Amino acid sequence: MHLRMQLYSKDRRQRGVALFVVLVFVMLSMLLALWATRTSLFNEMVVGNDADYQRAYEAAQALLQDAELDIRGEQSNGAECSGSGDVCRKTTADKIPLEAQDVTPLLGQLEAQPTRCRNGLCAKRTGKQDFWNNSDESQGPTLAQMTASTVGARYGQYTGAAKGSSSQPANPILTDTGSANRGGWYWMEVLPYQDNKNSSLIMGGPHNLLPLNLKPFVVYRVTALAYGRKPNTMVVLQQTYAQQKRKN
Repeated sequence: MHLRMQLYSKDRRQRGVALFVVLVFVMLSMLLALWATRTSLFNEMVVGNDADYQRAYEAAQALLQDAELDIRGEQSNGAECSGSGDVCRKTTADKIPLEAQDVTPLLGQLEAQPTRCRNGLCAKRTGKQDFWNNSDESQGPTLAQMTASTVGARYGQYTGAAKGSSSQPANPILTDTGSANRGGWYWMEVLPYQDNKNSSLIMGGPHNLLPLNLKPFVVYRVTALAYGRKPNTMVVLQQTYAQQKRKN
């Protein structure tokens, strides 16, 4: 009888240990499942944010190209711009300067504006250059002021690039004009250069000059800004563009 009681007691203790081991493995499995879920969600967030940034980056690049077409007065296929209203700047107060005598009056009108910009054309900025990070009006225009109506330029606004159902851009950011903090914008600073015989780029030495062939002697600093589809996604690109006069 004593032997049977001892064996029964040992069997009960063994079943208790097995239950404890099973509980430990269940808890470890749950922890691994939770870790895998969190890792998967984090990777999904990273991929989603990166995709949204790339989409905004591509939109900003398209805005820079649209600004070049605006400066050259061309369509995307290289043909002369044709349209009405804002398209091709047919009825806008500010136009791309084509001759030297057009530059000074244009800059005078732009400098009289509170933001020094109108219809996507700007005089050289003063104060803080990165206006998209500026929250103090005393240091220069803020992003809210630069995206106000008639200050910046939307994609296709002056080139007609987004007009017509067959030519809608694939990037939805470019056609999103629902509010000032949606879609994309560009601004073109008109920077006059001195027109003289020394207006050349030095390539390889002082006796090897590459002429700029500018007419008028104006270089544009273009700033393009695109909002992503997610909050806090914003891309800003800048480039300097000089329209060279083709020789006949």
